[in-house]
Amino acid sequence: MTHRILITEDQPDICKLIRMTLEFGDFEIHEAHDGESGLAMAKAVNPHLMLLDVMMPGLLDGYQVCQRIKQDPALRHIKVIMLTARGQASDLEMGEAAGADAYLVKPFSPLELIDRVEGMVSQVA
Repeated sequence: MTHRILITEDQPDICKLIRMTLEFGDFEIHEAHDGESGLAMAKAVNPHLMLLDVMMPGLLDGYQVCQRIKQDPALRHIKVIMLTARGQASDLEMGEAAGADAYLVKPFSPLELIDRVEGMVSQVA
C-alpha cells in the first residue's frame, strides 16, 4: 500500500531534504508551502500523514492548520507530525492542544524522520 504524505513547509531546503529522505519509501509525496495551501491540499489529496511546519507565512500557522484538520470529521484521521525549530515545553503543549500526533524538532536527522514517519503510517489501515 502506498501512503500519501503531505509536506507543508515554507523553507525549500527543508522541503527538499524531507522529500529526498522519503523518496526511498513507498510514499506518494505532495507539497504545500504555507498554511492555507496545506489545508486545501489536505482536503484535495486526503493524505495518510502530514508533516506540518509550525512557523509559516500567511494567515494560518501550523497549529491552526492542525487544529482545523483534527476538527474536520473528513480529515481528522490524518496523522500530523509537527515540525518546529522551537522545542520548548510550551511549544509541545500547543502542538498537543492542536491535536498533533507527534513532534519533530529541527534540525532532525533523516533517520529520525524515516523512523517517525514509518511508525505513524504503520498505524494507518
